[in-house]
Amino acid sequence: MNQRILLMSSSRKDHLGYLEHAGDQIHAVLRREQRRVAFVPYAGVTFSFDHYESIVRPVFEQLGYELEAIHRSADPRAAIERADAIAVGGGNTFALLKRMYESDIVEAIRARVAQGTPYIGWSAGSNVACPTIRTTNDMPVVQPPTLKALALVPFQINPHFIGGKPAGHNGESREERLAEFLDINAPEQVLALPEGSALLSDGANGTVLGERGASHFVDKATVRTLAEGATFALHDITGPAGLENWARFRV
Repeated sequence: MNQRILLMSSSRKDHLGYLEHAGDQIHAVLRREQRRVAFVPYAGVTFSFDHYESIVRPVFEQLGYELEAIHRSADPRAAIERADAIAVGGGNTFALLKRMYESDIVEAIRARVAQGTPYIGWSAGSNVACPTIRTTNDMPVVQPPTLKALALVPFQINPHFIGGKPAGHNGESREERLAEFLDINAPEQVLALPEGSALLSDGANGTVLGERGASHFVDKATVRTLAEGATFALHDITGPAGLENWARFRV
């Protein structure tokens, strides 16, 4: 395969600025080539799409890439189809997926990425790159037509992963929530990305970026640690059945 996919856990790491930690990761997928990036701001809820674009565009311009949000186009699908790269930002995953279906860009993104157009997602933008959004951390503030998403990678990702629970917190930890998913949806597995980490994929193999590595939740009792630079075949992490025939899986 010749796909170029970067799925980042987060837009921020520790006390760094917006995407400040991610320059090398973005270059890893865009390769310092001249690119016009179509930005999907649909995960933004409490702020305008214009404002979201004003945060993201300077970061990409500083790295040497042009960027324009697709809400500026009268035809968002056409904006995706003519872009040299696609970036999908974080926010609320349910709002993002609903708006993606409403603007008819789901199939267009999937087709462009299959043809080799680079895809960059962070947080919610990484969630929608999975077969479904079932492992997002977000509240379902709106109801998309389906939880099924882009399936750019064949398994579920949990971004913003943090182990344990803060003192005084009596709710479930992230490990406990993922154990629930793994128990109900066995034999599916999950790749958890701590903040600052990312998955770089060519459509067949994946490489973990970021010094905090990643965690492969094999089942509710088994977790494997993947160090920075670890490379693996995507099919080594089990996803949902039926992805071979997307039309059948999608609806």
